[in-house]
Amino acid sequence: MAESRGRVWTGVIRVGPRQGDHRVALRAVISVGAPLLVLLLIDRLDLSVYASFGAFAALYGRADVARTRVRMQATAGGVLVASMLVGTTLSFLAAPALLRVAVIAVLAAAVTLFAYRKRWHPPGALFAVFAAGATASFPATGATFALVLLVGGASVVWSLVVTTVFALSRRASWRRPPRTRPPIGAVAWEMTATVGAAALLAGIAGALLIGTHWYWAMVGAVAAVGGAHVNARLIRGVQRLVGTLLGVLIAAGLLALDLPPVLVIVIAVALQAGAEMFVGRNYGIAMIFITPLALLMISLASPAGPELLLRDRVLETIIGVAVGTVVAIVSAGLRRRSPTN
Repeated sequence: MAESRGRVWTGVIRVGPRQGDHRVALRAVISVGAPLLVLLLIDRLDLSVYASFGAFAALYGRADVARTRVRMQATAGGVLVASMLVGTTLSFLAAPALLRVAVIAVLAAAVTLFAYRKRWHPPGALFAVFAAGATASFPATGATFALVLLVGGASVVWSLVVTTVFALSRRASWRRPPRTRPPIGAVAWEMTATVGAAALLAGIAGALLIGTHWYWAMVGAVAAVGGAHVNARLIRGVQRLVGTLLGVLIAAGLLALDLPPVLVIVIAVALQAGAEMFVGRNYGIAMIFITPLALLMISLASPAGPELLLRDRVLETIIGVAVGTVVAIVSAGLRRRSPTN
């Protein structure tokens, strides 16, 4: 037990080596920054959430060869736009909060299985849950569906253009490497069930206990159960919680300044770069950048009191990580007792 705890705490503070993170950060800056600047110029920053989630396609396949990376980003971009459409549908229908949670939990499970089969990197359904949850919390009309497709789809296409240009400029290999798809077996189904259950329970707890921004609890839970084994999941949960708490302090200072939109965009893009520099090396450090980035983007698209945003981010993250950690431990126990192991 002591040895296991030691591995967890060592994993929490370990910072991995750099592996071309600066190139990924630069691609992310251009992919995310350009759509936001366009929306600023046309005075439609209320659409910034759709643009940001579409641009997140650029974050996939960072370690893959060019051809695989572009294909993965195109697929992930389609899933992100579809997730936003699911969330928009829930908002348009004025679905009860618990129904929204249930639908997004099913989405989380489905995308987890799909990502496993397609060998996505980053793996899992975290961005899809974030996209669906955020859009489900925003007001929607019939016209919103077209805006999601237009703005989100354009951001996906732009991220693919950026990735392609970078690959061509570096004369990257476009040869298709041998790539086997892992079978859908017990491991995949356990991951799928664990993510779905954690997202569902965290979302219900967040909706009932806090009421607002309940999807942050779902995102926290999905992050906490994203590892391949229980130690990896515990490490991920602790890193998300500590990184979020530190990031909230930074966000509090930034939101208190009441910055003009153009400065908010500049800072958000810089935070995105910082997140990409560390997300593959230490998730906790990345969360210090990701947390104020998420809060700044929400404040751009749908202005709300900073106190509410900061409070909800902390409380919903605590709920999500706590639920995710419990589900991860229970899942590991059930796996050990399984007669097939």
